[in-house]
Amino acid sequence: MKILLHVCCAPCLIYPLEVLRQEGFSVEAYFYNPNIYPEEEFIKRKQVFLDFADTQGVPAHVAGYAPLEYATAVTEKESPRRCLQCWDIRLIATASFAKENNFTHFSTALLVSPYQDIEAIHTIGEAVAQKYGVGFLYRDFRPGFREAHAKARAMGIYCQKYCGCKCSLEERNSALLKNKKRGLCLY
Repeated sequence: MKILLHVCCAPCLIYPLEVLRQEGFSVEAYFYNPNIYPEEEFIKRKQVFLDFADTQGVPAHVAGYAPLEYATAVTEKESPRRCLQCWDIRLIATASFAKENNFTHFSTALLVSPYQDIEAIHTIGEAVAQKYGVGFLYRDFRPGFREAHAKARAMGIYCQKYCGCKCSLEERNSALLKNKKRGLCLY
C-alpha cells in the first residue's frame, strides 16, 4: 500500500518511516508546514528534511512557504485552539495531495511527538479522511521519539527547539527567560 506521510521535520520522520516500512507500506513524504516561522527556519527545516529523505530513498514532495495560508486559517493565538487549527490545515492539505496523487492512505509524523495532542490529531485525521475519501492511518509513534532524536543528533541532523509557529517560538523564549531568571537551564 502506498502512504503519504505528512512530515514536520527530519527528526520526526525517522521512527514513523521505520515502522511504516516494517508494516509493508511504500512511504512518500509530504512537507507542508505553513506554520513555520521565520522563513529562514522554514528553509532550514525543509532542506534538512530533503537531505534526510534523499539518504533514505524516500520520495519527497514539498509545498512552498505559505505564511498567508497559515495566518488566514489559524486565527487563534493561544494553544491548544491554535494547534487544532494548525493540525487541521496541514492534514487537509496532506489528504488533498494524497487523493490527487492516488495514495490509499495518509498519516502524519506529528504522531511521534510527545508534545502534541495525538488524540486530537487522530480525530482531525479521521474527519479529514472521511471528507477526502482517503484512509487515515493512525499510529502512536511516541515510543520511538527519544530514540529517533538521539539518532538524528548522532547523524548531525538539525533538531529544532520549538514547534514551528511564531507563537510557539515566543512561548519557548518566554519559558527560557523565566527559567534563566530562576537559575534553570532547559537546553
